[in-house]
Amino acid sequence: MGGSSWSDADYTNRASSKAAAGKATFDYNVDVKRGAAHGVHPDLNIKNKIREARDSAAHPESVPIGVIFDVTGSMHEVPAQMQKKLPELMGLLLRKGYVKDPQILFGAIGDTYSDSYPLQLGQFESGIEMDDNLTKVILEGNGGGQNRESYQNALYYFAHRTACDAWEKRGKKGYLFLTGDEHPYQVSTREELSAYIQDAVERAYTIEEIVAACKERWHVFFIIPKGTSHYHEPDLKADWQQLLGAENVLMLDDPNGICELIGLTIGLMEGAIIGETIPDVLKDVGTSAKVAHAVSSALDPLAKSAALVRAGAASGALAESKGRSDKNERL
Repeated sequence: MGGSSWSDADYTNRASSKAAAGKATFDYNVDVKRGAAHGVHPDLNIKNKIREARDSAAHPESVPIGVIFDVTGSMHEVPAQMQKKLPELMGLLLRKGYVKDPQILFGAIGDTYSDSYPLQLGQFESGIEMDDNLTKVILEGNGGGQNRESYQNALYYFAHRTACDAWEKRGKKGYLFLTGDEHPYQVSTREELSAYIQDAVERAYTIEEIVAACKERWHVFFIIPKGTSHYHEPDLKADWQQLLGAENVLMLDDPNGICELIGLTIGLMEGAIIGETIPDVLKDVGTSAKVAHAVSSALDPLAKSAALVRAGAASGALAESKGRSDKNERL
């Protein structure tokens, strides 16, 4: 997948055509809710399937990016905010040059124990097809009420059922963003992995095992947007920080900044920007002051961590250079 290319015009034309036809943006969700369609959309059904991000003539250096939404309870409105601002994300990645050939997969998770559609994952795409996949998500809006959702199954899928040229050819990790406001379950059971992925495993996998396997090939981030049910609960943040690392948990004060947050996170990780320039970038792309402040604040820990890495690398290079110079003086 991922052979086409992104165009803002395609996005605008698609939105206009749907509006003119009287269709909702998330029209498959509407069809399911009124009984005109049933089950996960075929394009988002990953049973016994592998999702691939491959290089092509048009995109020779593909970089896979997964964006997975919790669509339970108060979280189910976040995908709509993402869809509205998709051109902003692609603008940051492409026009700012953070990633040459991004391929984005959109998906959704729910609660395995209470929801009908707890795992929906599209394809890695480079063009307007990514919007197709996003708008085919069923926004179930339920959840089990136990402050846990089945994030671990999406993590398991990315760890074990994806194939990406970025890793296989270049040893380059992809990017995985989960957006939610609850804790993961502690295990993925044999039964749920069989039912929703059709992966035949001999035992259950703990969340720690799953995260460790996923982090081998993916930079994993968890975004917690303000306005959701558990945003202010400190144990939620601490739990995810324990799993992913402190700077990989992004507290977003304004959900409207989710596209900018994802784009700039990748920019920081790719070394294309530094923390000090984030406000200027956001101003340049027309982000409101309120959203810009929220995004900058969310990225502050990651930006500081990236600055320390750069400083360490620079010190190492300086020491190596001095060592060579001293050696030359002795010769």
